[in-house]
Amino acid sequence: MKKLIPHLAALALGLIAPLPATAQALEAVNAARLLPGWRAEDGTHMAALELRLAPGWKTYWRAPGDIGIPPRFDWRGSQNLAGVEIEWPTPERIDQGGMMAIGYHGTLILPLRVLPQAGGDVALDGSVELGVCRDVCIPLTLDLAADLPSGASKRDPRIIAALADRPMGAAEAGVGRVACTIAPGKQGRLALRAEIALPPVGGAETLVIEAADPNIWIAPPRLARQGGTLIAETQLAHVEGRAFALDRSGLRLTVIGEGSAVDIKGCPAG
Repeated sequence: MKKLIPHLAALALGLIAPLPATAQALEAVNAARLLPGWRAEDGTHMAALELRLAPGWKTYWRAPGDIGIPPRFDWRGSQNLAGVEIEWPTPERIDQGGMMAIGYHGTLILPLRVLPQAGGDVALDGSVELGVCRDVCIPLTLDLAADLPSGASKRDPRIIAALADRPMGAAEAGVGRVACTIAPGKQGRLALRAEIALPPVGGAETLVIEAADPNIWIAPPRLARQGGTLIAETQLAHVEGRAFALDRSGLRLTVIGEGSAVDIKGCPAG
């Protein structure tokens, strides 16, 4: 069920010489499979990717931080499939040689909300490109397939636990005012200041800001607190170095603490 296709190059993250990519790939991932899950009352099917990493190895969240490889999914080999939505569990901060990455270690259960094209079974067949890291970072491709029966009704406790581990929404976390101020920055960039009325989420806080347009690069923000308000300052640029328009409603702000996170969608003008 698992097929590992390592790319030819390994990306060194320090002074440790990389091993051959194939040996690293086989060492990093103990198992990878699709959990077939169950068909929900609304007609969607809840499945999951189960990824078991070897001790010391880690993989990345959808926004991998300062360094890392975001997962990319391709389900074009599937049958009776309209789409797949990923329900990301709360990630953790990972120190990689003085740089911060965001991801997971150990066993990752990644819930997949599968949207059938029509009633009946779904043949989920595709691949995921992801990065796994220890002393080096390796890009891998995993080929995965599973049949998702329309009559499946037994809920998988592993998937339920992963769904419960998702970041809290803004209302659930008690988020108040959220506002972003945008101004011209240096070298054609935009300067962004975000103010979030949010109680501390626990421990050292990290904020990840994502734009709806994947071509917009956002630097890791500098954070400060003024009482119950978290303040972030960062810069944005287009990856091609050209001018761009920023869709405030497409901004996504995720505050990550120790074991918990808050997912905030949209950032209106301050």
